[in-house]
Amino acid sequence: MTRSKSSDIRGFLLDQVARHPHDVLTLAAEHFNLTRQAVSRHLRQLVAEGVLEVTGATRNRQWRLRELEDYTKVIDLRTKPAEDQIWRTEIRPRLQGIPENVLAICAHGFSEIFNNAVAHSEGTECSVVVKRTGATVKLAVNDNGIGIFKKIQQALHLDDPRHAALELAKGKLTTDPSGHTGEGIFFTSRMFDQFSIGSHEFLFNHIQPNDDWLTTHQDHFEGTLVLMQISLSSDRTVRQTFDRFASGEDNDYAFSRTHVPLSLAAYGDEQLVSRSQARRVLSRFERFKIVCLDFRGIDSIGQAFADEIFRVYSREHPEITLEWIAANEHVEKMINRALHTSAENDSQQSLFEGSSEN
Repeated sequence: MTRSKSSDIRGFLLDQVARHPHDVLTLAAEHFNLTRQAVSRHLRQLVAEGVLEVTGATRNRQWRLRELEDYTKVIDLRTKPAEDQIWRTEIRPRLQGIPENVLAICAHGFSEIFNNAVAHSEGTECSVVVKRTGATVKLAVNDNGIGIFKKIQQALHLDDPRHAALELAKGKLTTDPSGHTGEGIFFTSRMFDQFSIGSHEFLFNHIQPNDDWLTTHQDHFEGTLVLMQISLSSDRTVRQTFDRFASGEDNDYAFSRTHVPLSLAAYGDEQLVSRSQARRVLSRFERFKIVCLDFRGIDSIGQAFADEIFRVYSREHPEITLEWIAANEHVEKMINRALHTSAENDSQQSLFEGSSEN
């Protein structure tokens, strides 16, 4: 068996064992068209290396990832610690041997999130956590400050703290524009396989590879908790993530494209029907050249909502390109209706101007 094939099998076992602790051997044998004995040799080797643990015997045997690192450090934010120093002394030493692209993502993500805690949380302390197995790295930053959603709500005069999650998802949001670009959370959330940010009773989760945003409720707690997880087999890079949201041919990493999950604009079973909801979605679009509206999870939209975005706003901001994805048949019809109305109005305006000239 070639080294590449062996590496593929090991990677598969490590990626799948958490979801298939009892039948990962059978799963791998079927996937690679191997005998159970051949796969069993790889499992035994992973156990010998201390990457996997095995319990039980014969039919009751199960494997699980062995925790290679579980580290927590509480840091005094009142001393204004530098994120690069904390990375170098507390986090980096516990990530020895991981792939360079994953290490770079961890460095970028941790630095951005820890800097936010120092600069914006208004807290007195922050705990940083590193958890590592043979398959994944998990990082956490948890401060005891005001809470990110409340902070943004107050700074932007939002009606509801949940509006803050929608603004964070757009990017280019900061409560200190003189000192920060507001791009840190946007890019970090899209570098990791899973990114969660929670405060008070709300938890927002971004999951790759489809830019899924999920909203869940949790027990009330003060401060802000950010969780970041990435697979060691990920081929994602920092550069790829920046390139996804740059437009034009200058290749200067200009952040000119954004992706807006409209599921964050609707609360509970609320429908997106009004112009005020649309205007909330449209807030700060002028900071981008291209805006992609993601309709996943949206069953229907109202005429006024569609009209405000695709006719009124598009007419007032022709320099901004609006794109959309994952729209069902009903949503597509409402969008096309708004576009058709806009085209009709343009045609009528053109005829009116022509008759005036005569």
